[in-house]
Amino acid sequence: MQKKVGAIIDALKLKYPDPVCALHYSKDYELMIAVRLSAQCTDARVNLVTPALFAAYPTLEAMANADIADIEKYVHSCGFYKHKARDIVLGCQMLLADYGGKVPGDMESLLKIPGVGRKTANLLLGDLYAVPGSVVCDTHCIRICGRLGLTDGSKDPEKVELQLRKILPPEESSDFCHRIVLFGREVCTARAPRCDGCPLAYHCKQFNP
Repeated sequence: MQKKVGAIIDALKLKYPDPVCALHYSKDYELMIAVRLSAQCTDARVNLVTPALFAAYPTLEAMANADIADIEKYVHSCGFYKHKARDIVLGCQMLLADYGGKVPGDMESLLKIPGVGRKTANLLLGDLYAVPGSVVCDTHCIRICGRLGLTDGSKDPEKVELQLRKILPPEESSDFCHRIVLFGREVCTARAPRCDGCPLAYHCKQFNP
């Protein structure tokens, strides 16, 4: 497995040498907000919505003091807008009240913030603080790692995260997950994977049953 993981990582590095988060942000709390908005929504849609939102509320204090109903108007097109607007305002309030106005750099603290689950927490830890072992289990990661035999095919994000933590080099985990997202959008799509010419076909259980 170690050899297989190394080969997959090397192939992904070759195809995507500079992996970055697809969500646009300039401040730590803006990434927290963008990730919350991305739930059941595309990153592209979030990136269309956040410029106006961040311009209207340019500071953490402004976001924390915003009327939730006003936030709803900005994020309506992202879906589940009532829950997301509430979490955005309450989350920003918590950053000010409990964390000195900064997104915390540990899992336990992050999970206390409204709207932050393990997926969001791992992304924040990896992208903001480069914490080794940060594994972001989104739908692309779950699907592709199952196809590659890196996991047992579980659809449960926490189970997949634990399985990947055991086999991924900690220093590669965050970038690996970003590369998997890019790979999942371009090559290994959910409904019609482009298996011909896929750099990971040799390792794929679906391609090589």
